[in-house]
Amino acid sequence: MLISFVIPCYKSENTIAKVVETIQYTVNRRSGFTSEIILVNDNSPDDTWGSIKTLTEKYDNVIGIDLAKNSGQQCAIMAGLRYSKGDFVAVSDDDGQTPIETVFEFYDKMEEGEYDVVCARYVDRGKRSAFRRFGSWVNKKMVKFFLEKPDGINTSVYFLAKRFVVDEIVKYNNAYPHMGGLLLRTTYNIGNVEVKQKERLEGTSGYNFKKLLSIWSNGLTTFSIKPLRIATIFGMIMAFVGFIIILALVFIKLTNENIALGWTSMIATTILIGGMIMIVLGVIGEYVGRIYLTLNENPQYVIRSVIDKTGKNSTEK
Repeated sequence: MLISFVIPCYKSENTIAKVVETIQYTVNRRSGFTSEIILVNDNSPDDTWGSIKTLTEKYDNVIGIDLAKNSGQQCAIMAGLRYSKGDFVAVSDDDGQTPIETVFEFYDKMEEGEYDVVCARYVDRGKRSAFRRFGSWVNKKMVKFFLEKPDGINTSVYFLAKRFVVDEIVKYNNAYPHMGGLLLRTTYNIGNVEVKQKERLEGTSGYNFKKLLSIWSNGLTTFSIKPLRIATIFGMIMAFVGFIIILALVFIKLTNENIALGWTSMIATTILIGGMIMIVLGVIGEYVGRIYLTLNENPQYVIRSVIDKTGKNSTEK
């Protein structure tokens, strides 16, 4: 039985070899299984692609994909998924923090509960900044509320999926993929295995506020129209508040002619309502912009080359 491992790579020239060695060792210990390892270089500025080429020369089952520009982790995963051939597909990271040696715990859990997907539920994330902890909390709440994730299900970028799930996911051609949304769009039959995140082998996380915001935005606007509904309700509330303010001002003026209604309150109200309108227009504009880019066939990624043990180097347009 073949398991495909898809690993997006960025600034991992000194860590990816250890991750591949761990996978090879783990799979070789389990009888009845073989593996293919698909390493996707997300246009890393260091020599990550050089390390990947070395690994393809060393191992028969390693495939390297080089993206022409930095497309982000989610798009890099999509590129790897499309090249996978396994009966099961595991997605992991390149920095050694994910305990990839637990992949067969995921498989056993899948067989035991007849799950379509098994995701990691981290019980110990190690030393993480307050910002990263806050980001994870926001992402979890966002997925639950906006993507309507059922209670008791946890999604993560470390998961094992059956072939039919991957085949369904790769049909998605929108330029803004979100793995959590794609998994939940495909199936709710998702199990979890508790794992502990290890320390990074080297370096620091490549995620910053901009990248995290981009992922949240993808989940919000690509797989849910709830932000539009919230904007509509919010607009109705503000319109009602504005109407009440107008009635109050008229009443005050009619009951006490000596009171001069100043410009301060009127300007403050105008600025408040104007700001709310701009927020709502921003949400609508985000949807319209993404629709335009989708219709314009903006690609998820562009592949420069694909290489394996044979030295075969092909380019996908």
